[in-house]
Amino acid sequence: MTLEPFANEPVLELRRAAQRAKLTAALDELVLPLRVPVWIGEDRRDDEQLVSTDPGEPERVVALAASATPAEAAAAVAAARGAFNAWSATPAADRAAALLRAAAWMRERRRALAALALRECAKPWTDADADVCEAIDFLEFYARGALRLADGAPLLQVPGERNELRYVPRGVCAVIAPWNFPLAIPMGMTAAALATGNTVVLKPAEQAPGCGLMVVEALRAGGVPAGAISLLPGGGDAGAALAAHPDVATIAFTGSAAVGSELLRDAAAVQPGARDLKRVIAEMGGKNCVIVDADADLDDAIPAIVASAFGYAGQKCSAASRVLVSEQIHDVLLERLAGAVACLTVGPAADFASDVPPLIERSAQQRVRSYAAQAAAEGAVVSARQDDVPAAGWYCAAVIAASLPSRSALLRDEIFGPLLCVEAVRDIDEACDLVDALPVALTGALFSRNPRTVAHVASRSPVGNLYVNRATTGAMVGRQPFGGNRLSGTGTKAGGSDYLLQFVQPQVLSENTLRHGLVIS
Repeated sequence: MTLEPFANEPVLELRRAAQRAKLTAALDELVLPLRVPVWIGEDRRDDEQLVSTDPGEPERVVALAASATPAEAAAAVAAARGAFNAWSATPAADRAAALLRAAAWMRERRRALAALALRECAKPWTDADADVCEAIDFLEFYARGALRLADGAPLLQVPGERNELRYVPRGVCAVIAPWNFPLAIPMGMTAAALATGNTVVLKPAEQAPGCGLMVVEALRAGGVPAGAISLLPGGGDAGAALAAHPDVATIAFTGSAAVGSELLRDAAAVQPGARDLKRVIAEMGGKNCVIVDADADLDDAIPAIVASAFGYAGQKCSAASRVLVSEQIHDVLLERLAGAVACLTVGPAADFASDVPPLIERSAQQRVRSYAAQAAAEGAVVSARQDDVPAAGWYCAAVIAASLPSRSALLRDEIFGPLLCVEAVRDIDEACDLVDALPVALTGALFSRNPRTVAHVASRSPVGNLYVNRATTGAMVGRQPFGGNRLSGTGTKAGGSDYLLQFVQPQVLSENTLRHGLVIS
């Protein structure tokens, strides 16, 4: 199989009225609510135990899903185990072709898929379209990666000996996905596992079962066998039962540090009957800092910080949470930043003029509002317009907090909402010290015109992705492989050339070619 070099799927040009009209039409054409089954092999069980609603209009039901039981989790693993031998023996070219057909299926339906992500997770049009594009990118990128991996790796060869290193799939992979990238992240983890010959059970987020269904439908439409990809909507008990099953060899997880740490702990215990040491591939968020040097171009820094902190209401694991700015320009930056944030529109995700959509659910709104109240009590809230925040839905004002005490939880906790803390620092080294003191290390940014400063910060930064003179969000497959260090994750890089290695195990074949005679049959 010969493929063109990988290229990212182009996002839609939403400045064009025709594109906006097509997206609006796709939203109008959505038939809701979706029915999301527990889908194991060919068996489907429909129910209405799990209800997904529109965060901007909570009375609108987006999906009605069955909620998988621990017994169904076990059945899904058994089905995946039963399909493993055939799928793992499928040539890499055929597996890659199935992923490419799934990408084509999504490409044909990209506006409808974006509309679903908008409704179910309140992703604004720009983010929703990018989510679909990233899911397509993962399919295309990992299809090509599977072909390269099938060639194995070179080994030293000497006379009389043939040495071969090949990569084989690990077995059943449990994919436990988040809601904030409801198509891209579950598709990325699932596609990586399938590309390398593993079978998968996907447990989508409780808030996004409809999007999880689309991931499975795309893969099955592409030709992935029914037994090789099952759908397990449900709550935390279903995910726990899935991850704990002794026949699960790999767990691919994106979500909170609390859940990820629990998975890592539990996976370390070898259960009776297990044939593998469980491997956990985890991305668990961060407390992402933007360092602004005294010589920074604020015309670049301000819009990038606003986009990083308040895009998708701060509900990205890569979102900016703290700004560490040189005390020489602190007041100027804070004034300009407050002015920019005051111009943001809090409103429905479907409104092309909205800048800050609703949060995913009521509990998220309550959490962020609690942090905003704490900021007001501990320091100063510089910008927080409440007068134009819609009353219905899970909306929060965009907040900038300053003058917080160093002990404040706001400077440590992952708030996951539209709240940004600004702090003055003496110099770059103090900023680096503050970043280095954090236990998490996902993304960060630096704004500076000095190449020596850039090199110095890069040498000191522990983060997985450091961005210079640009936003902390918007990593692209193949261009900015994404994943955190320290307690932000296990160090894997989704969308990178080595990501597929997490889903395989190496085998070495060494043959003595100086045989004595031949077998005659």
